[in-house]
Amino acid sequence: MTLSKALLLLALSLNSYLLTPVIAQQTATQKYSFHLNLTNVKDDRLQVTLKAPAISQPEIVYNMPKIVPGTYSVSDFGKFVTAFTALDKNGQPLPVKKLDTNRWQISNATKLDKITYWTDDTFDAQKREDVVFEPGGTNIEEGKNFLLNTFGFIGYFSDMKQLPYELTITKPQGFYGSTPLIATTSTATSDTYMASNYMDLADSPLMYNKPDTTVLDMGKTKVLVSVYSPSGRVTSGPIAANIQDILEAQRKYLGGTLPVEKYAFLIYVPEKVGKSGSFGALEHSYSSVYFLPEMPASQFSSTIRDVAAHEFFHIVTPLNIHSEEIGNFDYITPKMSKHLWLYEGVTEYFASHVQIYENLYGLNEYLGKLREHIITAKTSYNDTLPFTEMSANVLDTYEKEYGNVYQKGALIGLVLDIELREKSGGKYGLRDLMLDLSKIYGKQKAFKDDELFDKIAEITYPEIRTFFARYVEGNEPLPLKEAFWKVGIRYEPVANATAISYGGFTPGLNQDNTKIIIEDVSEMDAFGKRMGFKEGDVLLQLNKKDITLENVTTLIGEELQAMTPGEKITITVERKNSKGRLKKKKLKGRVTRIERQAPHVLEINPAATPAQKQLQAAWLNK
Repeated sequence: MTLSKALLLLALSLNSYLLTPVIAQQTATQKYSFHLNLTNVKDDRLQVTLKAPAISQPEIVYNMPKIVPGTYSVSDFGKFVTAFTALDKNGQPLPVKKLDTNRWQISNATKLDKITYWTDDTFDAQKREDVVFEPGGTNIEEGKNFLLNTFGFIGYFSDMKQLPYELTITKPQGFYGSTPLIATTSTATSDTYMASNYMDLADSPLMYNKPDTTVLDMGKTKVLVSVYSPSGRVTSGPIAANIQDILEAQRKYLGGTLPVEKYAFLIYVPEKVGKSGSFGALEHSYSSVYFLPEMPASQFSSTIRDVAAHEFFHIVTPLNIHSEEIGNFDYITPKMSKHLWLYEGVTEYFASHVQIYENLYGLNEYLGKLREHIITAKTSYNDTLPFTEMSANVLDTYEKEYGNVYQKGALIGLVLDIELREKSGGKYGLRDLMLDLSKIYGKQKAFKDDELFDKIAEITYPEIRTFFARYVEGNEPLPLKEAFWKVGIRYEPVANATAISYGGFTPGLNQDNTKIIIEDVSEMDAFGKRMGFKEGDVLLQLNKKDITLENVTTLIGEELQAMTPGEKITITVERKNSKGRLKKKKLKGRVTRIERQAPHVLEINPAATPAQKQLQAAWLNK
C-alpha cells in the first residue's frame, strides 16, 4: 500500500441497533440526549449540549475518551474541550471540578439537568503533542465539512456507558450526513439518531457536507460510498465502481451474505498532508473513515481497493468475534487483548487471499503480496517476540512493534489456513474457522482472552493448540518453508537470481506525485553508472514509450525483462541544466543482465506432487 504510515487500526466491536419504541418509552428519562449545531461555529469550535439522564448520586464524573480502541496511542479528547458547564433545571451552575485532562466531577449531581461545552477539532491542533491521526480525529470546516468521530465530541458518565444515546444534529442547508447510523427522524435542517449505548455511538462516525455519495446494492447490504474532496477532483462514483468487485468477492467469500444491513465508506481527500503527516484509515464495525491524498487515478484505485478490502473484513472480526477487553472497552485505562493476530492479522490475510480465491488476480501477484509481508516482518520487527505478549503490551512496551500486526499477523493467518487445510484434506480452512467462531460468539458475546486458543483447538484439531503455543504465544519463527512446501510453493530465505538491470537507483516521486524521479544513486549498479543516471532525473520514456505511474511496473517488470542482453536501450530523462531549467536528455546503453541475491523468494514448484497441487487448489479455490 502506498500510505505514508501503515496504521490500519483495530475497530470497536459491538453492533449499532435502533431502540424499539417500547424500550425508548420505558427508558425515556434514562438516556443521554446530545445536540450538535453545525450552523453555529465559533472560532472553529462546536458547542455540545447534553440533556442529562437522571443521576441518583451526589457526585458524578463525566468522561471524555483518553484512548479509543485500535488507535494504540493516547488521544486525550478532553484537551479539546473548553467552557465545561453543568446546570440545574433553573439554569443555575453546579460545582464542577476538573480531575484531569479527560474527567470532570460534578457536585450536587442529583440536580443536574444539562451540560454544555465547546469542542475544538483535532485537524487544526496547534501543538505536535495534540495531533491525532486524522481518520480517528475530528474536523470542523464551517460551511464545508464536518468529520464527526463521535468520541471526539461526546462522552459518558462513569458506570453509565450502557444507557441509550440520542443524538440530534442541526445541519446547514443542503448538507447530508453520511454515517452507518440510520436516522430516526430527518428533515432539511436536522437529523436525529439513536444508539443503544456509548460503545455503539463511539463506533459510528458521521461526515456532514454537501453530498457526493454513491450507494452499492450488495444483496441484503447497502454500501454507502461518501467522498469529500475540496478540489472536486476525486468523486464517489469511480471509487464505488472500483471497489464493487472486491466487495462482491468478499460477499461470496463469506458465504454469499454479509452480516450487516448498511455499511459506510467515509472518504476525506485533502489537498495537502494533515498535521499527523500520515494517511490511512480507521475501521469501525459498520463503517470506515479514510484520509487519503489526491494521486493519479490508477494509484488511488489500487490504494483504496487494498485498504477497503482490509477495512470491510472487520465486519467479521472484531464485530462478530471479540474479547471481553474489546467488547467492554475502558476508554480511560484500557486493558489490551492478546489477539491482534486475529483482529488485524487475519483481516489483512483475508484482504489479499479473497482476491486470488475469487479470481481478482493471479498466483504470481499473490505471492508478491505474501513476499512483501515476509520481508517487512523479518527486517522491520522483532520476529522472536511472542505475538500475544506484543498485543497485550502494545500501548507502551511494544508500541513500535504494532505495525507487525499487518505483516507477521497476516502470515500467522496464512500458515494457520494451510495447517487447517492439510489436516482436513482441503475441506476446512481459516475462513470456515472464522464463520464457526462467529456462530459461537457473535456480536453480543465476547470470548475470554485466555480461552480462545483452547476453543479453536476444541472445534478444529488438538494439534492446532500446539501451533499457537509455539508460534503465537511462543517465540519460534513461523514455519514458512514447511507451510509453503505443503501447497507446492518453494520458499527460500535467500536465493540467487538474475534479472535485467534497470539501474539499481532508488526511485521516488516528484513534488506533485505525477512522475517518477531518481531519488538516490548511492547504490546504483554498473548499468546505471554507464547510463549516466543522476539524482533528480525525471524518467520520461523507455525506448520511446512514456513512463507513467500506471505502466512503470509493466515496463520494468515485464517489457524490460523480456529484452535480450546486449540489445540497445534508450531512456529519456528530464534533467536540470546549469541554469536550473529542466531539459530532456536521452541516455543510451545496452541491456545488461545482473546476478544478485534476492531475499525471501517464493516460486511455484514445478515438481509439486499431486497431493501438493490438490492442497494448493483447495487453498486458492483453483
